Amino acid sequence: MSTSPLVVLVGPMGSGKSTVGALLAERLGAPYRDTDADIVAADGRPISDIFIEDGEPHFRALERDAVRRALAEHPGVLALGGGAILDADTRALLAPHPVVYLSMDVEEAVRRVGLNTARPLLAVNPRRQWRELMDARRHLYTEVARVVVATDERTPEEVAQAVLDALELKDA
Repeated sequence: MSTSPLVVLVGPMGSGKSTVGALLAERLGAPYRDTDADIVAADGRPISDIFIEDGEPHFRALERDAVRRALAEHPGVLALGGGAILDADTRALLAPHPVVYLSMDVEEAVRRVGLNTARPLLAVNPRRQWRELMDARRHLYTEVARVVVATDERTPEEVAQAVLDALELKDA
């Protein structure tokens, strides 16, 4: 059995990576893994606490290691944290994998995330900060993605089906 992911999901917070990832894993009969959950489990603290107590560079180093490990050993559906693509080494590691960018606009983000303050990068003026984050990251998501799937006004089931269709994957 391959130890390379069947699907790697990238995209901004709230784009549905966790929900769609779990659905895809179920439909493909494969395991699901989320690198943010790996970091929380290994560190024993929520991501927001790691950010606040140790800073973003420390979190990004933990994230880079978690992504490297997961790409090397996870045979199913893998969801990456929203900022994982900021790291050039991570982007290079993603090159051979079937990466799907789950995109959405700011209005969809507001509806889904409520742009709440549990998201450390969106604490002040969340709408403007989300737009700025996306302006800085959109080209990186696109760069690593084999496929872009818009999630706006779609159910998680519809997004999962669009991913399967785009990658020509069949249900288990």
